[in-house]
Amino acid sequence: MKLIASYTSPYARKVRIVLADKKIDCPLEEDMPWNPDSQVPHYNPLGKVPVLELDDGSTLFDSRVIVEYLDNISPVARLLPQENRRLINTRRWEALADGITDAAVAIVLEQRRPADKQMPEWIARQQDKIDRGLAAMSSDLAERQWCNGESYSLADIAVGCCLGYLDFRFPAIDWRERHPNLANLLERLSTRQSFIDTLPPAV
Repeated sequence: MKLIASYTSPYARKVRIVLADKKIDCPLEEDMPWNPDSQVPHYNPLGKVPVLELDDGSTLFDSRVIVEYLDNISPVARLLPQENRRLINTRRWEALADGITDAAVAIVLEQRRPADKQMPEWIARQQDKIDRGLAAMSSDLAERQWCNGESYSLADIAVGCCLGYLDFRFPAIDWRERHPNLANLLERLSTRQSFIDTLPPAV
């Protein structure tokens, strides 16, 4: 088994945290999909990371599929609840966190275009998604310690990767002051070894 990923990808970080939490040994092959010589399309026709190559040569993508597979192949530290209502709630958290991350990635890619080609209205639209998403996460978390209200789960991993990516790419966004409960959650998550070991490299 091998993970093809970028060290700066928040989606790959989610998978790497799951691997660490579940104590699954899996080598990482770094590949940037934007590089001209990227081999990612050979593993994933959509040209995105992360991709998990299995021992038989087949591949899994995207991160949501990969983390479900990983959670099922090892009984260690189950991250997806077995009871249906809690499972759906955890998946909802993951969808919300990934959606905010999608909007943030869209802004990063748009800002890499020449200044005269960028669309401010597109960037503003994505920023609105981020703002609404953070407000929804904050409201849903309320005073609970963990996202699903029970224990540490994939919901917390997804939210932690989302908030970490905002810090990584948009340090000027002051989301902590507006949502102190999310800040407290990230602070707790940031003490976990799996989060420490998967911090993106400084750019």
